[in-house]
Amino acid sequence: MSKAADRLIRMPEVTAMTGLSKAMIYRLIGQQRFPTQYKPGGYASRWSEVEVKLWIERQRGAA
Repeated sequence: MSKAADRLIRMPEVTAMTGLSKAMIYRLIGQQRFPTQYKPGGYASRWSEVEVKLWIERQRGAA
């Protein structure tokens, strides 16, 4: 995937893609085991779609 195709996604899409709860996602971020969120505008959290997809692929490879 190219960086140009990357987009920032909201928590509901992250949870749908990963199958993880919001609490688990933040727990993994705290453990530095999940991509950290971006804060465009300083308030709302968004995640890189490419980073989340790469994380999912790494989890499949580890299984």
